[in-house]
Amino acid sequence: MTLKISDTVQEAISLFASTGNDVLNVQNDKGEVVGVFMLSDLNEAIQKGEIYEHIGTLMDSRISKKAKPKLQKIKDDEYSTLIQSKVFTDIINSLYDGVYITDAKGITVEVNQAYERITGIKAEEVIGYHMADLVESGFISNSVSVEVLKEKRPITRMQIIKNKRKVIVSGTPIYGIDGKILYVISSVRDITELLRLKHELEELQELKKLRQMAGYKHQVTYDEVLDSIITGEETTELFQLAERVAQTDVKVLLQGETGVGKTLVAKFIHEKSKRSGEVFLELNCGALPPNLIEAELFGYEAGAFTGASPKGKKGLMELAHQGTLFLDEIGDLPLELQVKLLKVVEENKFMPVGSTEVKTVDVRIIAASHKDLKKMVGKESFREDLYYRLSVVPITIPPLRQRKKEIIPLIQYYLDKFNQTYDLKRRMTIEALDALTEYHWPGNIRELMNVMERLVVTSKKTSIEIRDLPDEIQMHPDVWDVDEQDMPPLKKATEKLERHLITKAIKKYKTTRKAAEALQVSQSTIVQKMKNWEIGD
Repeated sequence: MTLKISDTVQEAISLFASTGNDVLNVQNDKGEVVGVFMLSDLNEAIQKGEIYEHIGTLMDSRISKKAKPKLQKIKDDEYSTLIQSKVFTDIINSLYDGVYITDAKGITVEVNQAYERITGIKAEEVIGYHMADLVESGFISNSVSVEVLKEKRPITRMQIIKNKRKVIVSGTPIYGIDGKILYVISSVRDITELLRLKHELEELQELKKLRQMAGYKHQVTYDEVLDSIITGEETTELFQLAERVAQTDVKVLLQGETGVGKTLVAKFIHEKSKRSGEVFLELNCGALPPNLIEAELFGYEAGAFTGASPKGKKGLMELAHQGTLFLDEIGDLPLELQVKLLKVVEENKFMPVGSTEVKTVDVRIIAASHKDLKKMVGKESFREDLYYRLSVVPITIPPLRQRKKEIIPLIQYYLDKFNQTYDLKRRMTIEALDALTEYHWPGNIRELMNVMERLVVTSKKTSIEIRDLPDEIQMHPDVWDVDEQDMPPLKKATEKLERHLITKAIKKYKTTRKAAEALQVSQSTIVQKMKNWEIGD
């Protein structure tokens, strides 16, 4: 993969992330390779806030510069004393970037708290171990420290941590007074942060303050929809609360729009509870007619109603004994069944349909609804006593449009998931990623998952472009609206709108001539712009 001298640093970030390369060739307007752009160059540009600089400009300004290690006038024992001091530990722990230090033999001597947070690797797992052993054990994919010791120069590499997270590691040798390497100090940054830079314009001058906004909590989930729970700052507190209440049998009511992940939170509570070894069952109260819901929930005796099994059937309430029963869309439960459910909630007792025998169960009930149950209580369409019994701990899950920090990790997660499922290698262009992150996602995570699967399966090229997106995303005002607090350069905004309109016209009219007529410009203008954007007719 190659960069063009007209490409910007933010476009280089996307290309580094998608290819996994440490070095990219740079081409001029004639397609000739005129140099290379390395991860160390990318790192330096980000540090200096040059996110929108063109690659050619950066190459011209640095062509005379050479990376030279600085000779430190310090003795080995003095450095050792410094590294082992509490003051030094406090200093590196105050940094936002991860710090990793090895000695001249390649043995880990110190890591800071930021490194632990970014990588998920604890200090005690690596301190005292040789880097080669850590690579062999699968903690990291490659060792920058070992390369620095071999080549005796600063090196930057992409590294994959054991949890599959990608980080950028920049290693620098520290020399003693005799000219020998004493230590290698490496800085570590999460590649996810770099991808998110363009969406953090207000903080570009304070890059070191950017932290990983999306954490990953690996967990077994329902129907293989998610292998991990992706949370941002908007939902981290929610999951922390869910984990606390999971330790008890307190009744939890989950509320939020359709598709926000209510089933996922319910499953999370079950997995974190003492009942995790028992069954987790789910019933959508709005998916069946009233008579079938009652039979499904409480079971029935033989011959209880027309069409019933001659042997009878156990209901979910009984099958979930000692486990968890998740009642989704509880607001759709008929009033007559709400009375019966109230008895289970209060006394753990119920009677199957057509039976006079009272059965006792030990089951945890978690309820959920996209409707406002409190308003339903006011309208007398939901029982007040049942509402307060079910909502001892109410948890509201915000819609995806209010969880902007989670959108990019979710897009990447589903892109990787469906690439693997269908044995493809699709990747997102920065324009398509822009449109997806700015879309309001009325269907929330469920809609995002479906859109990503559609894009992976239907895209004709490896790169998923903005014109490949569904019309409702391309044409949604949020994609093109400019927030007053997030004002892009006029030239960039104009080019973005031009590209959108031309892409839509080509898609609708099929030829450049007809598209030019519709847009009231010359055909040569359309052709030239498409050539610049590398869009096929």
